[in-house]
Amino acid sequence: MLSNHTLGPGRGGGDNRPVAVDHYENFPVASLLCPPALRPAVAAIYWFARTADDMADEGEAPPAQRLADLAAYRADLDALLAGRTGSGRWPGVFEPLALVQQRHALPGVLLHDLLSAFEQDVHNPPYPDRAALLDYCRRSANPIGRLLLHLYGLHDAADLARSDAICTALQLINFWQDLGRDQPRGRNYLPASDLGRHGLPAPDREPLRDGPALRECLRELCDWAATLMRQGAPLALRVPGRAGWELRLVVQGGLRILEKIERLQHGTLQRRPALGKGDGPLLLWRALRMTPERPA
Repeated sequence: MLSNHTLGPGRGGGDNRPVAVDHYENFPVASLLCPPALRPAVAAIYWFARTADDMADEGEAPPAQRLADLAAYRADLDALLAGRTGSGRWPGVFEPLALVQQRHALPGVLLHDLLSAFEQDVHNPPYPDRAALLDYCRRSANPIGRLLLHLYGLHDAADLARSDAICTALQLINFWQDLGRDQPRGRNYLPASDLGRHGLPAPDREPLRDGPALRECLRELCDWAATLMRQGAPLALRVPGRAGWELRLVVQGGLRILEKIERLQHGTLQRRPALGKGDGPLLLWRALRMTPERPA
């Protein structure tokens, strides 16, 4: 359901040329394991999300311009969902998405939730507690899983809850993995309540510093992410065919990143762990071993 691949729209604005992707994380586009019949739909959703993500994060535009662009983008989404013609500013996004909408009737609220999260990224607010961070993940990550389950024809409430758990876990893992990248950009996803419990100041007051207290805080946050991932893992055994195997690998990939963070003694402010080619056989072996009795 969620994994890194290398097909995506251009950065921001109306430039929709394919480029290498390394920052709209955890999305299965054009994967060999993605069911061929669903690849156009998955790619269209990806382009929609990636382009909006770039508007929020990439380039040198001031916040007011980013928000204006996202508002125009939202207006084009509203036009598409209403069967009207939009501005034509992003044809590489909305023309494929319109075809997907006609065929699959995607829930519009999920697409709007993604835009809400990207707008929040522009404001770059602090997160006072885990509840606030979960609300962000509900809009930034969980809609992707729910949209893909919609394409797979899975609508059971338990399946949706497990999808949310996996997507939120992946988002959290990416935050803890990217701590050293996000801090210089002024982005912080560590809940202030967790930092305060360890005697650490909120990052909007002073920069984070590596040390035992921060690493213990990260250890607890990684344990939280691992718990969520294991709660959602049984879904991988419910999704049929190739998509289910992709989801197995994604679950194992997220857990593997957590292992690598642990090996770094949770020092991701100094070093970013990542999956490499050498992890492939291990992930495949662990995916093969997943059973209803041992889903993760």
